[in-house]
Amino acid sequence: MNLRIAGNLDESKFAGKTGVFLLTAAVLILLMAIVAAAAFLLSVRGPEQTMVPNVTGKDIIEALIEMQQKELYPRIQLRFSQSSQDKNKILEQDPHPGAIVKAGRRIRLVVSQGVQVSRIENYVGRTLADVQTEFSTLISGGDAPLLSIKEPVMFEESSKDAGTILEQTPAPGTGISGPAALSFVVSRGKDEGAVMPTLIGLDVDAALAEINNAGIQARFAVRDASARQTPGTVVSQNPAGGIIIAKNTPAEITVAAPAGGQLAEDEVFLLFTRDLPAHPFPVATTLEILNADGSRTQLAEMNHLGGQFAFPCRVKRGGALILSMLGSEVYRQPVD
Repeated sequence: MNLRIAGNLDESKFAGKTGVFLLTAAVLILLMAIVAAAAFLLSVRGPEQTMVPNVTGKDIIEALIEMQQKELYPRIQLRFSQSSQDKNKILEQDPHPGAIVKAGRRIRLVVSQGVQVSRIENYVGRTLADVQTEFSTLISGGDAPLLSIKEPVMFEESSKDAGTILEQTPAPGTGISGPAALSFVVSRGKDEGAVMPTLIGLDVDAALAEINNAGIQARFAVRDASARQTPGTVVSQNPAGGIIIAKNTPAEITVAAPAGGQLAEDEVFLLFTRDLPAHPFPVATTLEILNADGSRTQLAEMNHLGGQFAFPCRVKRGGALILSMLGSEVYRQPVD
């Protein structure tokens, strides 16, 4: 009797252990299934999505940087456009800006090659400076200029504004298939002369303003002031006031120099001179002082033909005189 009861107890314990084992196994299998499903979903979700930026109208380098930041890859197509200003800019893109795509997507970018030139245009009546700028944007294969200006440029007196193209060779409409050089005849303007203003007794700034208003050239000189002369003012001029002078012929202007005792310890008075390349017509010329503290002060501004430039200056030591033509620095002289 006792043996039968013990046997029943052993069977009950075995059955309980079996149930726990089966439950544990089922839980483990379920967990494994959940992990496998999650891994599968992660594997098929693919790259993250991103928004396509708007690069139309931007330079190709700027556009590529934006694409890289979005983890997008460009597919470049080249095309000629109607304006030389479009060269290396994005004309079209696909997909359109704002589209949501997967990272790693290729974006079609149509890039301008500039203007396709097959015939010579008519440049007569345009300014030489504008044509030079346009030619610099027209590039043929191998980065060679497609159109260039043949040197030397011929200049002649004309009623047209200085710098205006009067004639060209080859003629407008001439066909081209590769790089070509054009010869131009350019107006130097018409020198009808000007009335020489009276400058005696004026300071340098006032004299320069009168010279610029008259549209004449001037070359300055200095000499020691006499007892009756005011330092820093014009003491002689050639030709005299009221005389008709050719605009392209420099007038000689002499300024009285201050004595050493009339200058501060950190000041110097000098005649700044420099030989400049000759120009067929006057071009914008400026003289500045770069001060020791880094600031700049303009001393003179005029239209100058080139050749000898001379201008009297009263400036502080420790800076530098800077001469520029057409906005570009051509000479720098320290002031000791």
